[in-house]
Amino acid sequence: MCDLEEDFVKTWTIRVGALVLASCIMAAGRATAADERQMTRANPRTAKFTTVPGLPSGATVATLRDDPRKEASTVLVKLAARCSVPWHWHTANEEILVVSGAGILDMKDGKGLQFQPGAYASLPSHHAHRARCFTTCVFASIADGAFDIHYVDDAGTEISEEQAMKAAVGKARARRPRCRPRSRPGRARS
Repeated sequence: MCDLEEDFVKTWTIRVGALVLASCIMAAGRATAADERQMTRANPRTAKFTTVPGLPSGATVATLRDDPRKEASTVLVKLAARCSVPWHWHTANEEILVVSGAGILDMKDGKGLQFQPGAYASLPSHHAHRARCFTTCVFASIADGAFDIHYVDDAGTEISEEQAMKAAVGKARARRPRCRPRSRPGRARS
């Protein structure tokens, strides 16, 4: 082999060795971080749900893992029947897995998801969406960063929380009920 070929082989051997060493160090770091985490269990029926500033009054959250205000986390979100979270987006990527209930997850720039238990959605950062529940809904929300919520109007322009809630209440009053109330025994329907 000539000197040029030997230099080439040595250079690539060193580069490949460095790459393998770096990969091993990174894998060891991930394994150590994973080993430090504790097992988490949750039952939506017994979880402690609390209100969260910035969300509609019919929305509550139970934290399952880590602090959503500071870092990536997993939470259970409960929305009361007929509750809507107006158009909004998050800085973090969000994954949603429906535990119970039925409703619609509308997406700007995409097809909505009529959901029921087991439904899944992956929402990229800054992707505007809204949730509307027909019945009480519970879903797991897994975010890869701290929780924030940015409300937007129908055109996608960012608006204040107050403007979003006011618009949502106005639209809810303008909608007619989709079904008639059940009649009580002994009373005729009008």
